[in-house]
Amino acid sequence: MVFTSEQVSCGHPDKICDQISDAIVTDCLRNDRNSRCGIECLIKDRDILISGELSSLHHPDLERLAFNVLHRVGIRDTSQYWVTDWLGIQSPDIAQGVDTGGAGDQGMMFGYATDETPEMLPIPFAVATLALRLLRGLDSSMFLPDAKAQVSFDYETGKITTFLISTQHRAEYQVSDFRSIVETIMETAAEEYDLNTDFRRLVNPTGRFVIGGSFADCGLTGRKIIADTYGGMCRHGGGALSGKDPTKVDRSGAYMARKIAKDIVRAGDAKRCEVQLAYAIGVAEPVSVGVDCFGTEQRPVGEIVKTIRSFYDLTPRGIIDRLHLLDVDYNDVAAYGHFGRCGLPWEE
Repeated sequence: MVFTSEQVSCGHPDKICDQISDAIVTDCLRNDRNSRCGIECLIKDRDILISGELSSLHHPDLERLAFNVLHRVGIRDTSQYWVTDWLGIQSPDIAQGVDTGGAGDQGMMFGYATDETPEMLPIPFAVATLALRLLRGLDSSMFLPDAKAQVSFDYETGKITTFLISTQHRAEYQVSDFRSIVETIMETAAEEYDLNTDFRRLVNPTGRFVIGGSFADCGLTGRKIIADTYGGMCRHGGGALSGKDPTKVDRSGAYMARKIAKDIVRAGDAKRCEVQLAYAIGVAEPVSVGVDCFGTEQRPVGEIVKTIRSFYDLTPRGIIDRLHLLDVDYNDVAAYGHFGRCGLPWEE
């Protein structure tokens, strides 16, 4: 089976929006731990619209936070950018359920882990993510912030079949000027996982990628949820992670489901594991807990579910306390994935 996963860079317009939303969430939680945030961002050309709901004693400097993100991704001149504030407050109908410890929304979240990489992430997704990190780390004047990587991996042969990187570049350069550099990145990323390098290589297949970022596409918070999670290998409940304080189970539930899945694989109970948590708005305990080990389980799945129910506090408050979610710097996860890196409490 050939499976393909994609990752995008921090300069992708959707990721710019995720980073602005999470910068606001982090700033609010640092100054008021009871902040309720549902922050949406849209960027088109030089216009940045920040909307959603915010109930907090803190009043964030939206322009400063947004421009800090732009500077971080490589957009130095922000003098012509404009930030519009369309924030409202959290609905009191929602707040009354959250204030008593209930979930901030209804829905289902999935967590996934596999023993195929050290990060417990699917191989094609891990390779694509590493490639973009390597591209980001280059000290080259040729490249601009927007980029995508896509890896197709044959699980039957254990080989990469196609490796695609599209990277924004300055107008004075041609693909021929940097093709070998990008192909070297592909090879380095593959070799890091002891994989083949005799794959098909596609570098900017349109031949030109000068106009990028918000000038090529409108960016929106929450439109790269597959790049945020497992590259499509795991099912997804549809809720975005970025822009939300952890009372919203789209974020906290997804983090706890990942931790549980990792714990199951690390314990040797399965080689692959997908955990589903589902919540009702205003209700603390999940309405269901589901586990799928894809036939790799070493003990009955029903026993694994019972262990989860008895060992983990799956209420929003329990998750927040166990994973210290009010203390996380969400700037660290708003680009290049929320999973698979050291130092995050749900990865420990």
